[in-house]
Amino acid sequence: MNAEAFSSWQASSWQLWALLSAVFAALTAIFAKVGVESISPDLATFIRTIVVLISFAFLLFATGQFVAPNAVSPKTWTFLVLSGLATGASWLCYFRALKLGPATLVAPIDKLSVVLVALFAFVFLGERPSATSWLGIALISAGAVLLVVRR
Repeated sequence: MNAEAFSSWQASSWQLWALLSAVFAALTAIFAKVGVESISPDLATFIRTIVVLISFAFLLFATGQFVAPNAVSPKTWTFLVLSGLATGASWLCYFRALKLGPATLVAPIDKLSVVLVALFAFVFLGERPSATSWLGIALISAGAVLLVVRR
């Protein structure tokens, strides 16, 4: 594979982006655990949200992807607002959990979202994971439970 083909694969590979997402999510847990030590989890969530907002505003303007709000369909607005509210609720709960518990236990429980995504996608989106995928989903569930169960 030549360099151009490899570069093209990297930019369009969902697997690469998913792996990077996992790496940044892991760093998020570590950085947040340290960052929330001396302030309220709500203030920590607020600061993080401002950083994300400014970062994405810069990215959109720098890449010319910013569009007028009326160019976005009402359906898209509705679901992105719902997603934003769910994200905010998730972050609030996550920071509170990190404030109260160890990152090594909070993160595995948080990652049960993987299992919930599979279940919700099955029920609401009609996605049909293979038997092997369901086995992996079950193993993720079992692994999270094993990590947090006290002996």
